[in-house]
Amino acid sequence: MTDMNISNTLGWLRLTGIIEGLSYLILLAIAMPLKYLAGKPEMVSIVGMAHGILFVLYVVLSFLAKLQYSWTWGRVWTLWIASVVPFGTFYVDYKLLRHESV
Repeated sequence: MTDMNISNTLGWLRLTGIIEGLSYLILLAIAMPLKYLAGKPEMVSIVGMAHGILFVLYVVLSFLAKLQYSWTWGRVWTLWIASVVPFGTFYVDYKLLRHESV
């Protein structure tokens, strides 16, 4: 994440992917167990809403990047599928996005 430049669509996509991935892990590893094991559903409401907004932003930014950088639909689908897999956004950032030249 060292060379992340948030002055362009790719930089915003990468940053959003990292934050979205963190929110997903917090939702799965902390909020859901609190809801079902401790009877405290409040955290799921808060983290779930934040994660939902970040997820939609990630999808929109990946579509904008497709248009701006002429990406294939295969690349975009890879990003979208990775966003629903735990640690997926970190993986695609490391393997695909950090090497992208803009």
